[in-house]
Formats: sequence, structure tokens, C-alpha cells
Amino acid sequence: MNKVPETAFNFLNDLSQNNNKPWFLENKDQFDRVFDDVKSFFKGIYEEMQASDHLERFHVHRIYRDVRFAKDKTPYKNYFGLHLGRTKPLLRGGYYISIEPGKSFVGGGFWEPDKEDLLRIRKDIEQDDSELRSLVQAPEFVKYFGELSGEELKTAPKGFDKEHKAIDLLRKKQFLVMRSFTDAEVLSDQFENEVIRTFKAMRPFFDYMSEVLTTDANGVSRY
Repeated sequence: MNKVPETAFNFLNDLSQNNNKPWFLENKDQFDRVFDDVKSFFKGIYEEMQASDHLERFHVHRIYRDVRFAKDKTPYKNYFGLHLGRTKPLLRGGYYISIEPGKSFVGGGFWEPDKEDLLRIRKDIEQDDSELRSLVQAPEFVKYFGELSGEELKTAPKGFDKEHKAIDLLRKKQFLVMRSFTDAEVLSDQFENEVIRTFKAMRPFFDYMSEVLTTDANGVSRY
């Protein structure tokens, strides 16, 4: 059973108080050890999910921030993150885990769907929102995620009726799910199992979206 080491939180707490290059370089050896341990934990999750899904290559986020266009110029992230994308074009959706003191979460979904995909999703909802409704209202979905989250428009998207019965879904620009974890939960022996269960609870939602995004309005495959 893989575990998140307590040293990961210790390092991230120290980094949040010393987010500058001199401190980081002075503590680079400590970072390398911690990062190797976290990467090993993430690798175990990747392998477990790969056994029941089809994922893109293993990719752990770098600790270094891209500050070129950011107001926040601190050079390092205060978290460790892993993204697991499903293999396109037939499988859609992505799994994500972020480990950060006091802010750890497991999530996934559709962060920035392109215009074509977003329109296709909205057209499917406009035609019949019952399948998506049943998925996000299913007991297991509610247990793990509560509800769909993500940015929304303030009004109806262009070309859609603002009085449509599914306007709450049509307004969405993102379709995300998230489950938060306490620090104690992240450091527990059961965290790996809970991450896997949470990821697998996303699968019906992902499979629905995959079906929508790989077919046209008549249900004919686009690939």
C-alpha cells in the first residue's frame, strides 16, 4: 500500500513560508527526496487506474510555476499535482489529484472544453438532459462529489433559450467534479484506496461525455 509521506506536507508548509529561489536551492535535496516519494505514490495510482481504464502517459506536474503572465510571481507551486488523461479521441475526461496542506482534493472532468466540444455538449443537453441529470443525481455521484461544479455564464449561451428547462446545465462552461480531503485523510493508510474509489465514481459521467463527444447529433460516430 502506497502512502503520502508526512514529509510532503512538512516540505510544502516550509515552502509556502519561503517561496523564493535561494531557499529552494538550499533545500533542493530535501525536495528531491520528497518528490520521489510523492511520485511513487502517484505512480501506484496511475498503474491501478490503468488496469481498468485507458490512460495517456504518466505526468506529474512540475513544482515550478510559469510566472510570465501571472500577477503572482512566486516561483514555486505550494502543492504536488497529478493529471491522468484518458486516451483520445474515443475516451474523454481527465482525473486530477492535488496534495496541499489544508487544501488537498481529488477531481476531474472537463476544464477547458474547446468551442466545438462545448457546443456539442450543450446541444445534447438541449435535446435531452435526462441522462446527465440521472448521472449527477445518482446516490454514488452525490456521495462523492455533491454536484457538478465549474464556471458558468450569467445568462443563456448564444443560440439557446434562456427559459429552457435545463438552463442550469446549459450555462456551464466547465463540467467538473471535486472531493476534498483533510490532511489526516491524505496521510492515512486508506488514502490511496479512496482516491481510486473517487476516480472510479467519475467513470459513468466520463463515459456519457465520451459518447456525446465522439458522435454527432444523430448518434453516428465521428471517428
